[in-house]
Amino acid sequence: MSTKYKATVPDVAYFITMTTVDWIDIFTRPEQKEVIIKSLRYCQQHKGLEIFAYCLMSNHLHMICKADEGILSDILRDFKKFTSKEIIKTIKESPESRRKWMLTLFERACEHLKRDQQYKVWQNGYHAESLTSGKFLNQKLNYIHHNPVKDRIVENPEDYLFSSARNYAGMEGELEVNLLELI
Repeated sequence: MSTKYKATVPDVAYFITMTTVDWIDIFTRPEQKEVIIKSLRYCQQHKGLEIFAYCLMSNHLHMICKADEGILSDILRDFKKFTSKEIIKTIKESPESRRKWMLTLFERACEHLKRDQQYKVWQNGYHAESLTSGKFLNQKLNYIHHNPVKDRIVENPEDYLFSSARNYAGMEGELEVNLLELI
């Protein structure tokens, strides 16, 4: 398996993108967003995940992060596995007008898998790029924070609740992050 876009080097910060299968807009309900935020918080507190920036969009998650303990790829694997189960549980238990449609798509995403799995929420792997320069880091940080502005969800990056742009603007965020020094 290729390691070109994988987080394989210890103690290195990465720009990470994780995407839902078929780019399904799962994270449009508060319950689904809370699954991700709580899981990231757990990974910070118990698995050594250090988050510098993040933005949770309707069908993908961007982060700048690294592993203080363990291996980042293992943390991300466990995060995706756990959140997949919790997302399916939330879809089944909470009011969701798109329940049947989403569950059908998540089931179809498993048809080609060799292992026995009923639902697949996340696309295989994740896209990871190591942050090798200050310029590249600033570019990715700006990209993450302006994602909701580009999609016309908010006018200003700090207005989006599920982004570390709030933290960088000195506001309270949904998730604590370690602020980076901007160049």
